[in-house]
Amino acid sequence: MFTGIIEEIGTISLIEQSGSNLIITVEAPFAEELKLDQSVAHDGICLTIDKLEGNSYVVIAIKETIGKTNLSQLQVGDRMNLERSVKVNDRLDGHIVQGHIDQTARCSKIVEQNGSWEFSFEYDPSSRNITVGKGSICINGVSLTVTESNSNTFSVAIIPYTYHNTNLNHLKVDDLVNVEFDIIGKYVQKILGSDSAD
Repeated sequence: MFTGIIEEIGTISLIEQSGSNLIITVEAPFAEELKLDQSVAHDGICLTIDKLEGNSYVVIAIKETIGKTNLSQLQVGDRMNLERSVKVNDRLDGHIVQGHIDQTARCSKIVEQNGSWEFSFEYDPSSRNITVGKGSICINGVSLTVTESNSNTFSVAIIPYTYHNTNLNHLKVDDLVNVEFDIIGKYVQKILGSDSAD
């Protein structure tokens, strides 16, 4: 489990194809503290440490994960938001994040607001995922609050700390992001059978 509070920014140093899998090497400040089989969220995607190499480590993404995320567009040199799994005695500063991406969304607009930023996104509503105004959402592993919610679009406000300490400052219009919708909202939606946002 994760919180959506980013610890570090990692850099992709190598991407290899192995059958339908992607083998990804990541350089990260905390690489030497990791252990094999640990879980780390990469832009919100929970991946397991497969190999350790000094200040780098290797993870493997399988076809199922690649199909639901933006990993197929990953390139060497790209920066990823990283978060290690939460400790039981830690504060839950963000919200409950599983590291299981529901789908991708397209960045449709970025507005600088004199010290903060508003990012808007469009997504395919056929999967019946929903957002709720003032509810939580996880974008590229970052826990954020929904400021505007519609049936297939939503917006979030980004404070300066988040903007400067995550890879959201590299995001451009038309880029795809990984989205994990709020787990509580998903359970409520399933129980009620609702397929529309507030």
